Amino acid sequence: MALMPVADALSAVLAGAEALPEEMIGLDACYHRVLARDVAALRTQPPQAMSAMDGYAVRAADAAQVGARLNVIGEVAAGRPFDRTLGAGDAVRIFTGGVIPPGADAVVIQEDTVRDGDRIDVTEAAVPGRHIRRAGIDFSEGDVLLRAGRHLTERDLALAAGMNHAHLPVRRRPRVAVLATGDELVMPGATPGPGQIVYSNGYALRALARAEGADTIDLGIAADTLEATTQGIRSASESGADILVTIGGASVGDHDLVKQSLHAEGMTMAFWRIAMRPGKPMMHGRRGAMRVIGLPGNPVSSYVCGFLFLVPLIRALSGRSDIYHRTEAARLGRDLPANDVREDYLRARLEEREDGTPVATPVDNQDSSLLANLAAVQALVIRSPFAPAAKAGLPCVILRLPE
Repeated sequence: MALMPVADALSAVLAGAEALPEEMIGLDACYHRVLARDVAALRTQPPQAMSAMDGYAVRAADAAQVGARLNVIGEVAAGRPFDRTLGAGDAVRIFTGGVIPPGADAVVIQEDTVRDGDRIDVTEAAVPGRHIRRAGIDFSEGDVLLRAGRHLTERDLALAAGMNHAHLPVRRRPRVAVLATGDELVMPGATPGPGQIVYSNGYALRALARAEGADTIDLGIAADTLEATTQGIRSASESGADILVTIGGASVGDHDLVKQSLHAEGMTMAFWRIAMRPGKPMMHGRRGAMRVIGLPGNPVSSYVCGFLFLVPLIRALSGRSDIYHRTEAARLGRDLPANDVREDYLRARLEEREDGTPVATPVDNQDSSLLANLAAVQALVIRSPFAPAAKAGLPCVILRLPE
């Protein structure tokens, strides 16, 4: 089977990935959830004209001249409106958030007045509309302010509350099951035996998935037997996983059993092996409604493929409008040799020039087993197949990694 280009592989992973069903949940639980439908305001904000400052509500015509003297006939506080209409020469003491009383069309701030009992002298002329928040200046009932597909931020929750929504329709969280394979793996904290290594990939992948709003299921480590691998795949299906991520066992060795197990369990293979580095032996398919992403065992390959393919798939199933990663222009921090048939994703440190242009310097050792330099970098430099040699300072394309 020929190596599949990265763009085609991503299209295959996202093919038919429709947003999961919606559910209504309380506003406090909506942070970083994805809105399932457009949401309109249930009220006008503010519902009436209100004072933006502490001072006096007046008729601007009565206070148009410095030295004007007005009679204070009452007081307005937030939540306690004044029910009389201002007449000529009247003023009402008002506080921020107080409803502008009938007849008033300006507010003179308290610093621009001198009060003597029930009278004030104006020391700064009033202007019609000054220091008044008109009704609906923020939004009006029926305004659609939050759109379907939005990844809700803390500011969106404040807006939804102001719109008078106690609950919001959001997409169900995708469920991502992660299954590692390999007799050589031991859990962190254990003492590895001869030829064994500490399992690390699943921690990064589950964190990636959770950061994108998914729920995760840790299926642990399956031994290198067809039985154990098959049982792990069945456990993922029984758990209701929308996505099964397998780690390792996707290459061509005698002990790489994931592909065999998936075929035995009825997976329809979309592709196996892609034209990228790191991550060539990645595979993807479907087992009923469950989508399967088979990742390589090397930690960097596993993480980079998870970032490039798993993250957009989670976003698509979540109903997000921003599915794809955004690339940026940068400058190379060192010379690079010509590339071969595979698309390269080079781990790189980022710095900024004085003009704000990012400079991406790929680390010297791009071996896909090295966790330390994966943790130390901030971006991936993307190099297309057969890209010519490039000198430091030339333009390049980068993907920023999550902070």
